[in-house]
Amino acid sequence: MKNFCLVLREKDEMKLEERPLPEPKAGEVQLSIRSVGICGSDVSYLRKMAIGDFIVKKPMILGHEASGIVTKLGPGVQNLKVGDRVAVEPGVPCKACQFCKIGRYNLCKDVVFLATPPVDGCIANFHCHASDFCYNLPDNVSLEEGALIEPLSVGVHACKRAGVTFGDSVQICGAGAIGLVSMLVAKSMGAAKICVTDIAVDRLKRAKQMGATHTLLIKEKDPKKVAELIKEKIGEPRVTIECSGAESSIQTAIYATKSGGTVVLVGMGPAQVNIPILDAAIREVDIRGIFRYANTYREAIEMVARGDLDVKQLVTHRFQMEESQNAFDSFGKEGVLKVVINCESRS
Repeated sequence: MKNFCLVLREKDEMKLEERPLPEPKAGEVQLSIRSVGICGSDVSYLRKMAIGDFIVKKPMILGHEASGIVTKLGPGVQNLKVGDRVAVEPGVPCKACQFCKIGRYNLCKDVVFLATPPVDGCIANFHCHASDFCYNLPDNVSLEEGALIEPLSVGVHACKRAGVTFGDSVQICGAGAIGLVSMLVAKSMGAAKICVTDIAVDRLKRAKQMGATHTLLIKEKDPKKVAELIKEKIGEPRVTIECSGAESSIQTAIYATKSGGTVVLVGMGPAQVNIPILDAAIREVDIRGIFRYANTYREAIEMVARGDLDVKQLVTHRFQMEESQNAFDSFGKEGVLKVVINCESRS
């Protein structure tokens, strides 16, 4: 069997390269990778060779939103069998530090996360991964949906950090893939009113189609005035989930949120931004960050299996592995939301 991988070589240069078939170590399984979603981080590494302190210094396989079929078991694996269809949780922590022991393993300093330098990703025919971070997919959940469990988990973690509950009014800033999965999760958790804001008409149209009760096209530059427009639509949101990372949007999130409410910062923007901290302090608006997710995969898979939400509608474009350049070139264009690459081996 051949193992072709999508390798980032230099800035704006990636190639399909054949590499040796990986063999699973103790506690690992070998996977025939089937679907991989392209994330903004993959695109950033391609275009900039870095994200913050994470710098690509040697060739790296891209991709971390994945699903696959178990093809071989490493020593000691008992939770999976050959032929199992699984969603891959890309971050494997040390399992021994204080954060791992209390269940907040996403904060582990030694987490090994796919396609984060110097760790290879999984846009490949075959990949080996820790078996306890591979999750069985029910028969009614497709492998493509399995790849979308990763971005969906971000939405689950954001809504849990926000404490979204029945009857809530929720503001979602940013109608990209993460904003929309956060919207889907908030709706499934019982939110009564959800307003989604963005600067792109086509994204807001999709948000409405996917279940947003209200949308707002951002034209006004003053964050306070934008906050008032939001309040006119859904009242004061008790929860705001900020998914753009833009300074003005973070400011809007704080101004719009109800006193005593919660703002969750999901979007990764500049390292430092100016925010109306006094406004948040005197109104007891909680500001919470999230970093990826923890303990969300099984819950996210169950949501999809029960039909609580439909992640398939996120996918707008599909490509074969040989078309990876076209897949990456399409990212960010009008009408493109989530791009998925089929990595099934044809050898």
